[in-house]
Amino acid sequence: MDPRELKTILRSFKDGALSEDEMLERLRHLPYEDVGDALVDHHRGLRQGFPEVIFGAGKSAGQVERIMASLAAKGNNILVTRLDEAKALAVKEAFPAAVWHADARCLTLEPRPVEKRGLGTVLVISAGTSDLPVAAEALVTLRMLGNEASHLYDVGVAGIHRLLSRRDVLFSARVLIVVAGMEGALPSVVGGLVDRPVIAVPTSVGYGASFGGMAALLGMLNSCAAGVTVVNIDNGFGAAVAASTINRE
Repeated sequence: MDPRELKTILRSFKDGALSEDEMLERLRHLPYEDVGDALVDHHRGLRQGFPEVIFGAGKSAGQVERIMASLAAKGNNILVTRLDEAKALAVKEAFPAAVWHADARCLTLEPRPVEKRGLGTVLVISAGTSDLPVAAEALVTLRMLGNEASHLYDVGVAGIHRLLSRRDVLFSARVLIVVAGMEGALPSVVGGLVDRPVIAVPTSVGYGASFGGMAALLGMLNSCAAGVTVVNIDNGFGAAVAASTINRE
């Protein structure tokens, strides 16, 4: 349930189109619903502007389906992140209209058009092709949250001319998400070029000394470009939520 739906219910009750019992039935599962192995937060759309997102890793296909069924019964658009292909195909049997975004490891279900809420474009930049899964997760999330989103892929610092040739794109974005592994240098470069918020996402891409993304994380946290904000390793989703919040202000 989001503010628009709640206002519709209250208006219908006020106008007499809904009885008191009908209104209570519509509101019965606020703020959450117990589906057995999960407590689905139906109040999140009212608090944060978007329904609960399902983290697919570690959940069975059946658990994902039950949570989706609870959200879908309320007419919510649904985003499932970190879902592997086998589970995604199983879930699609229960929800044929769902879309599997293989590159992002995300599943979406959109019973209603996504409301555009962003004030500008969020640009997702990835350093290398190996960083694409994290960047793609950010893109899917951004679009489900109602943002215009675009991307620049494979413009890492090993060939900095690839990034500099697209400066017009950098300067046209309202918020930038920069995804990089290895030494994690790209957010510092971007942060030194633009006067917009830059959200850095370290990835677990790299050789042994990268320590599964720790080198990139520490490099980004130690950025000499003022104002670069850093999220957790591989957390494209978290970066997209932060960018979306900025883009609505």
